[in-house]
Amino acid sequence: MDHGRDTAPPTGVAAAGSPAETRIVGSAKKTGSGPGPEIMAAATLEGNDVLNLAGEKLGTLQDIMVDVPSGRVAYAVLARGGVMGIGDKLFAIPWSALTLDTDRKCFLLDIDLERLRNAAGFDKENWPRMADPAWAADIHEYYGQPPYWS
Repeated sequence: MDHGRDTAPPTGVAAAGSPAETRIVGSAKKTGSGPGPEIMAAATLEGNDVLNLAGEKLGTLQDIMVDVPSGRVAYAVLARGGVMGIGDKLFAIPWSALTLDTDRKCFLLDIDLERLRNAAGFDKENWPRMADPAWAADIHEYYGQPPYWS
């Protein structure tokens, strides 16, 4: 049964091995027990720093947004600026745009600081409707990522 995956907004399911997967870099885990780094509790990732490839801190991973119908992680919400969470500008980053660096315990995002500053952001009182297909397509295009639902 086709649910319109190729054209549907962010409630479709990307195929396994699709280009919308998040990469993991760093040393291999030393023990075979316990979770990670392939499967981890979202709470262990929230609060991690997000750096660009030049090593500049872009912000902190505040939230991980799940596409509930498909069960896929859709976006990471990056918090930047402000003091102690007050005045932060938030950015929805396609999950596939991030690389988990297990050695540095951070995420990497291939974007320069000025481009991030110019990205569409929002504040904690005015979140976008993330299931809106036009909004989602624009965000994925801005970060150079294929939509996770295609």
